[in-house]
Amino acid sequence: MFIETETTPNPATLKFLPGQAVMPSGTRDFATPEDAEASPLAQALFDTGEVTGVFFGRDFVSVTAAPGADWSMLKPQVVSVLLDHFISQAPLFAGSDASGFAVPAEDESEAMGDDPADAEIVEQIKELIETRVRPAVAGDGGDIRYRGFRDGVVYLTMQGACSGCPSSTATLKHGIEGLLKHYVPEVSEVRAA
Repeated sequence: MFIETETTPNPATLKFLPGQAVMPSGTRDFATPEDAEASPLAQALFDTGEVTGVFFGRDFVSVTAAPGADWSMLKPQVVSVLLDHFISQAPLFAGSDASGFAVPAEDESEAMGDDPADAEIVEQIKELIETRVRPAVAGDGGDIRYRGFRDGVVYLTMQGACSGCPSSTATLKHGIEGLLKHYVPEVSEVRAA
């Protein structure tokens, strides 16, 4: 088995491609070692002691190194953990599979309630995010979540390699905001949620 590695716009994060599906559907972000308890793979990556974030995409794993960590030393450890996991066909989540582990499309605690009068606008925004934005963000080792639309402002959350990336603000303001404003005139601004 060969695991390909790609850089991301976030210098602290590398994207690892095992050449097979990681998540059957959706994505999963592990921002703390406590979050990682749900996944033996994420936990093993945090156990290296130099990992501060793990993100599972459809066909990749993004790993964020702690400040001051040396990727030349950490990368072989991460590849070893990933190889051990995928070669042994170990379960991705505790409990042997993900059937008892729900990963909601939208975290209800972070989502804003949309005004029903804006349903058509919200649908256009979500469609653009799904078809135009999400594939580009996934290519950089992350994901983006829609959180709400209120008074012309779209609220989005960046995940994986894109969370905390120095260029994420520029991506939101110049890339995504420009795209949404062009196709959905009711959008006046995009903000991180």
